[in-house]
Parts: sequence; structure tokens; C-alpha cells
Amino acid sequence: MFDRDKWNEILEALTANTFRTILTAFGVFWGIFILVILLAAGNGLENGVKKGFSGIATNTMFMWTQATSKAYKGLPKNRPFNFNNDDVPALKHKFPDLLYVSPRNQLGGHNGVNNVVRGTKTAAYNVYGDYPEYVKQESMEIIKGRFVNYQDIELKRKIAVIGKSVVAELYNKGEEVIGTYIKVNGVNFLVVGVYNSKSNNNGNAEEAQKNIFMPFTTFQQSFNYGDRVGWMAITAKDNASITDLKPKILEYVKERHIISPADERAIGNFDLYAEFSKILGLFTILKFIAYFVGTLVLLSGVIGISNIMLIVVKERTKEIGIRRALGATPAAIRSQILLEAIFLTISAGMLGIGTATGVLILVNKILDSMPSEGTMFANPSVDLSVVFFALIILVGSGLLAGFIPAQTAINVKPVDALRTE
Repeated sequence: MFDRDKWNEILEALTANTFRTILTAFGVFWGIFILVILLAAGNGLENGVKKGFSGIATNTMFMWTQATSKAYKGLPKNRPFNFNNDDVPALKHKFPDLLYVSPRNQLGGHNGVNNVVRGTKTAAYNVYGDYPEYVKQESMEIIKGRFVNYQDIELKRKIAVIGKSVVAELYNKGEEVIGTYIKVNGVNFLVVGVYNSKSNNNGNAEEAQKNIFMPFTTFQQSFNYGDRVGWMAITAKDNASITDLKPKILEYVKERHIISPADERAIGNFDLYAEFSKILGLFTILKFIAYFVGTLVLLSGVIGISNIMLIVVKERTKEIGIRRALGATPAAIRSQILLEAIFLTISAGMLGIGTATGVLILVNKILDSMPSEGTMFANPSVDLSVVFFALIILVGSGLLAGFIPAQTAINVKPVDALRTE
């Protein structure tokens, strides 16, 4: 039941020394403000990184061939070898938990010689032979036309999908791209699509737009690769971990190519899922640090409130003695002190939450007005569960701040209190 007189008394007690009350409450305000801002900043970094990985099948590994480092079954050390076309269906059959097994071949690059010609313009690009599945494994958006399909694979069509930076360098502004031809290593290819890469390519986002994709079978035939496979992108199904499957995959491929099981160098690999998991683990640590630091700062504010409440109890010793003499129970005195501490703590804490929310709204508006491409920070925010958790902390902090002063108050004997000057 709402007791008007009790709340008037609480407000009078807290406003008796307004400046002291404000300084005391600031510790709690700052603690909860820091907690919310740190958690929001951690979420902003996490959202930015996840945005960078959007469109990428993170449950993926890449593997490629290198020279063997051990002699095995009569074959010499330092033996070069290649994957081949038969490895793809063999892997799919052996490991039903694999979603995609995409063989790839690569030609050229921006650091190599000029390998692409259109009219009088020449340039050097990475040229890839791929299967249609690769567009689901890479962070790529087809902004015009289409990607490679299985009819292209079966018919070995000489078609190409080019990046928007390739368009900028080989075409005039406003010129139609789809249906034109480019020449790669002397072979003509019909352009059927333009893509935009969402990847920052290890900090070089511009180079991610300078690739050319064509059907895998066309690539092998046009550039005399036979049945060679340069490397593979392998993605596991959602209910399986590519990290767990990787040792078995490498063991099976070594067996197929007569490589020593102990040869760690023969097959190079990169586990994207393992690296992505490390990043997610880092954000868990950052969240823990945010809670830890914010709670410590909040605790310092609570200690300040507790100290001030002890001073307030000391100042009101005579008042407490009079109330006890008039019949006030220890429970009534205790509840009065606890309510004052809780009210001060929650008021300061809610103001801290409100201020932090305003700051986050302003930051999000600034971020929305800026180009989002390539940024590693997005939508810093906290969910309702964090606010609920903060409220629980505030109530607990208020009880903690008021407990010792309340016990001190009820231990004062009425006779001794009335004698206090």
C-alpha cells in the first residue's frame, strides 16, 4: 500500500543536502551508464563482424595441394601432385554431411601479367573456374545478369561473370555490359553477369571486385587444365561441423593420392569455421569484461551510497531515538532506511540507463548516415534482457547500500539517541 507520508519523508531526507545526494547518486549513474555503453559497443563490434561475414558459408574449409614432405610407398619426398575431378564425387559420397564440395581453378591475378583484353583496354585479374554452388559460399551479390549455372557446366559454355571494378576499368561509363565479350588469355567469353563482393578481402575490398568467374569445365578446357583441380571450397551441413570433419577429409584425400598419413605439409588448408568460432569466442570474452568492469564501477557507487547513508543515519540519530520512543518498531526503521537507499540507487540507475539509451540512439543515427560498406561496427545496442538484468542489479545494489546503515539505525537505543547532541 502506498504510504504518502513515508515517501514525503524519504524525499525530504534526500533533498536536505541536495548537492551531497547528487554526488552520491553519480557513482551509480556512471556505473550503469558504463555497463550499458560497454555492452552496446561489444554488440556493435559483433554485429559489424557478422555483417562482414554475411553471405559467406562460415561452416567452410578450403584445401589445396602442396609438395609432399615424406616419402611414401615408394614415392619420393617433395613430390608435386594435384586434386582431380574424381575427388569431388568421392568426397560427397564418403561424407554425406557435406553440403557443398566446390572444385576451383585460378588463373592470373592483379600482380601478374595482363591476361584480360577488351578492345584497346588490357588488365590483369584473377580468373576463376567455379561451380554454381560457389555463389552460396562467397559473400557475393549478382547485381546484373546471372551467375554460372549447371547448363553452363554441362555445355562448357564460354561465359563470364565479372566484378563491378572490372566493369569500371574495361567499359565506358553507362555502357551496357551484359552480352559483350572479353578475351581471357586469347579466348573470347560472353559476359552474362556482374557481381558486387561484400568481402573486404583482408582489408583490400577493391581487389575483391576485380575477379572474373567462369564455368569450371570451361576453364579446364579453355586453358588446358585436363582434369586438374587447383583447390576446393568445402561446406558442411548446419548439423555438422567442418572443423570436426576436416581431419577425416584430409586423411581420405591423402589415401586417394598415396600420401603418408603423417605428412602434414602435403595438403594446405584453412578452416574458416574455426577462425569464425574464435572471433565469436572473443566477443564472449568482451561481454564478460563489460559486465565485470561495469559491475565494479557500479559497486564503487553503491559503496558511496552506503557511506552516505551511514552519515545520514548518524545525523538522524536523535530523530530515530524519538521515533523508537514513540513506538516505532525496528522493522519500520529498517524499511525506512532501505527504501531511501533503494530509491536513490534506482533513480540514479534509471537515469544512467536513459542517458545511455539516448547516446546509443544518437550513435546509431550517425552510423546510419555514414556509408556502411566495409565498416566493422554496426547497430550498437542492448536487448531488454540486459535492461532487466540492470534493474535487478540496481535493486540488489540498493538493498546492499542500505543494509548496513539500516542495521546501525535499529541498534541505536532510544535513551542513547535522545542524549545525542
